Amino acid sequence: MSIIIMILLLSVLILVHEAGHFLAAKMFKMKVARFGFGLPIGPTLWEKQVGDVKVMVHAFLLGGYVAFPDDDKELNLPADSPDRFLNRPVFQRFVVVSAGVFANIVCAFVLVFLTAALWGHMPSGKYDIYVKDIVAAKEASIWQSGLEKGDQIKSINGVQVTSTAAPILISQLSKEKDGRVDETFVNKNYEKLKKMNVSFTRDEVIPKDVLIKLPPKEYEPAINLNENVIKGLEKYKDTEVKLSDTQKAIRDRIEKSYIVSDGQMTLNDIAYAISDNVHPINMSVLRDGKIIELNPIYPNKDGLMGIQMEIKEIVIPTKGPKAIIKTSVNYLWEQTSMLMYGLYQIFTGKIPLKDLHGIVAITKVGGDIIQNNGFFSGLLLTAIISLDLAIVNFLPIPALDGGHVMFLIIEKLRGKPLDEKTVDKIGTVGFMLLITLMVFVVFNDIYALITQKL
Repeated sequence: MSIIIMILLLSVLILVHEAGHFLAAKMFKMKVARFGFGLPIGPTLWEKQVGDVKVMVHAFLLGGYVAFPDDDKELNLPADSPDRFLNRPVFQRFVVVSAGVFANIVCAFVLVFLTAALWGHMPSGKYDIYVKDIVAAKEASIWQSGLEKGDQIKSINGVQVTSTAAPILISQLSKEKDGRVDETFVNKNYEKLKKMNVSFTRDEVIPKDVLIKLPPKEYEPAINLNENVIKGLEKYKDTEVKLSDTQKAIRDRIEKSYIVSDGQMTLNDIAYAISDNVHPINMSVLRDGKIIELNPIYPNKDGLMGIQMEIKEIVIPTKGPKAIIKTSVNYLWEQTSMLMYGLYQIFTGKIPLKDLHGIVAITKVGGDIIQNNGFFSGLLLTAIISLDLAIVNFLPIPALDGGHVMFLIIEKLRGKPLDEKTVDKIGTVGFMLLITLMVFVVFNDIYALITQKL
């Protein structure tokens, strides 16, 4: 049922977008030939003539359109016909083309406003994280850290903890013997090794049964994450390098302050081996009104510290019209900023195409949110998607509203329209590229579902 609700909410967004185009056209008394729900790919499920507009529902439901008489080649309209969309003033066409985006923005505000008014509060996007229990083995370092049940986790490795993302991600990246090392740390360990074993060069094979002294154990550098990585807006850039199988074998043999050569290792291999241990986690907690800095915690090979967390959402009360409007505007501004930054990450290649997801993933995630957090959380997600539709649709890409706006601006600057056939060809290419991207994204969604990444 939650997935069905999410599908209905997404369908509303498509109808709202196309209704924006339609109503703007009717405002200027333009003739509209067709109002389509879905894209004209495959069979038409239903159609009906309503006045002078043919309403159609297509099997490929991922989209919609408003078609003008210009788009129907069978009408053979005279070139100077006032029913032609292209014969309307640039300003009118600009308003009609932009109206879908405007409608999605208005829809987003209405959904957020209603949620704030009816729910009585809004999510801040932040959470208080408490230690519900310590479930690590008794020999684990967390028992010597000073952590206690009921502590509120305030920061980890200098990162403010406002969700479970930071503790989980940092713990996973800090796991013991993960087979990856920082080369600067390796070079530091090599210099120590060299001073204690001066007779060998870096890549010289050490004869069998020769004893090599090892420097005192030093833990790997703590993992530092920026705010955008924590929010999921930016992928973590792992600059560490992998150990070879030989280096891993050496690492697993080290138990004392020395190692005996097997006749195949080098000082360089040993430097890599001793550098792969564990990243410390430096945590500060709030206890009895005081901030306490704990002793370092070292996660195990699975990247677990041994903490059972309790999450308490921080909400913003929305009592009264002023609070409702202010909170709604702030929420929309923050979400718009995040969406714009996400697009920047995609276009600069910082988010790879394999991580792009679309309608299938949105429906799955949205259904889960409605099921776990309730209908109002689903409404807020729908508002964010509506904003996303508005922003993406206004990009200057042929076949999108932004592409049409770009052509209109060029026409205004030139003082005459572009060649209609040229515009059609560019639009067709843009449409085919969008369909290709859509298919690729749907494949990503299905693959993520199959591999249980969603």
